[in-house]
Amino acid sequence: MNNSKVKPTASELEILNILWSKGPSTVREIHEVLELNKDAGYTTTLKLMQIMNEKSLVKRDETSKSHVYSANVSKELMQGQMVKGMIDTMFNGSASQLVMQALGNHKADAKELDEIRKYLDLMDNKK
Repeated sequence: MNNSKVKPTASELEILNILWSKGPSTVREIHEVLELNKDAGYTTTLKLMQIMNEKSLVKRDETSKSHVYSANVSKELMQGQMVKGMIDTMFNGSASQLVMQALGNHKADAKELDEIRKYLDLMDNKK
């Protein structure tokens, strides 16, 4: 299955975020992180990761007793897909509406605003 068009569920995104930050991990390691924020059963975590493996969102290394999972899709690719989908469906194709909504609902600090300005300048220079 081509994972570039798979839309992960919210729970699958939580697992991907853990894998992106921690790197390759066992189900137990993932489960321990998930339990810090919500009541999650180990078997539920295991089943989710098996489904994610079937969807090719993660890879499973079966060479050791405890299977080790790693993300099979980059964070940047997934973010790009999800933002494009959001722009297309929620903002009628308007990236500016998305940006204004995001900035209106999130208190950006001076550093973030500076990064945004630099990015906009870079985009202007590419024209």
